[in-house]
Amino acid sequence: MCPSVYACQLAPYIAETLTGLNRHLSPLQPFDPLTSDDCFRIAVTDYTAFCVFPGLMNALTNTAPKLSFELCHLPHNPALIELLAGEIDMALSFSEPDGMHHPDLEETDLFSDEFIVIANARRSSLNLEDYLAAGHLVVTPWNEKQGLLDSHLARMGLKRRIAIRTPSMLSAPFIIAESELLMAIPSFVASKIKQAADVNLFKLPFPAPRFTVKIYSHKRSGKREPTEWIKTMMANSIMEKTYRFDD
Repeated sequence: MCPSVYACQLAPYIAETLTGLNRHLSPLQPFDPLTSDDCFRIAVTDYTAFCVFPGLMNALTNTAPKLSFELCHLPHNPALIELLAGEIDMALSFSEPDGMHHPDLEETDLFSDEFIVIANARRSSLNLEDYLAAGHLVVTPWNEKQGLLDSHLARMGLKRRIAIRTPSMLSAPFIIAESELLMAIPSFVASKIKQAADVNLFKLPFPAPRFTVKIYSHKRSGKREPTEWIKTMMANSIMEKTYRFDD
């Protein structure tokens, strides 16, 4: 009995499907970081990638030299749909007071941080009146209409004027250095920004809660063991880099 032309056309696709099915049904091999060539797809922002990946990649040089990463920016937070669909392995984001929690997602606290303010080097002081009178640059990685600080100010009955919204942090410090705008930034990145741009740093002139950077992952991920290992490495590679003001 000879296969039909249509059957011959289908054969490569059926073989590929069976190979993939067999791979998923076969017993999982123990994860060995020294030899693994797994690739992890992780949703990040400029800020979370800056905080995590310099130290992580340095730590993996000798412990997991073949691992690779595909970092992606998503237009929303948290990356709920992509995590549940298995399109990404993890998401690095920060918690929001009224943020969503899903029973199938695991949230791992990575570190906490707080906002401080940067201004051009000509500014020597900053009080609440100055802050509210100034224009502000706000980084909105998920195109959100209102940031954490704006929500907090609204609860205090206050409002700031947003002059620029941008999805990326890359150009922001240099815009601040050449203008009269202010920008609230996480303290974790403050020292590096001060080295790169001619800016001064100030304490936020009103009390605001700290926020927590978290790792989000699916509880039933097919990469459960490698994912847990990477989470541990991320936590271990984070060093204390929050900016300290001289009181």
